[in-house]
Amino acid sequence: MAMNMNILNQYARHAHWLVRLSLAATFIYHSIPKFMNPGMMGMPVIMVIMVGLAELGGALLLLWGGFGPDWATRLGSAFFAIVMLGAIMMVHLAYGWNSINMGMGNMGKGMEFQTLILAISLYFVFKGNSVSTETAIV
Repeated sequence: MAMNMNILNQYARHAHWLVRLSLAATFIYHSIPKFMNPGMMGMPVIMVIMVGLAELGGALLLLWGGFGPDWATRLGSAFFAIVMLGAIMMVHLAYGWNSINMGMGNMGKGMEFQTLILAISLYFVFKGNSVSTETAIV
C-alpha cells in the first residue's frame, strides 16, 4: 500500500489542474452564449455581457494563475464566486437545493450545482496557488 501512495504523492502537486481545468472549462462554456445572444436571459444586455466577461476573464485568469501568479488564481476565482452568488440569489435560491427531480421545465433550477461551483471558487480564493505546492502527508 505504501508503494501505491508514493505513486499518488508523486503526482499530487499536479492534481490542482483537474479542478482548475474543469472549473475554467465550465465557465468558458457558459460564457459563450452570453456573447452570442445577450438578450436571452431576460436581464439588461449590459449586465449579461458583464457576467460573460467575468466568466471568461475569470477562466483565463484561473488558467494563467496555474502557471505562476497567485493573484490571477485568486482574482479569477473571486469573479466566479461573485457570479455564483448572483446566480444563486437571483435565480436558483427560489427553487431550493435539488436540481434533478423538479419536474418538467424546472430541471437544473435548484442551487446544488451553483453551490458546489461557489465552494470550489472560494477554495481557490482562499488558497490561491498554495493548492499546487502543498506537501502530502505520508
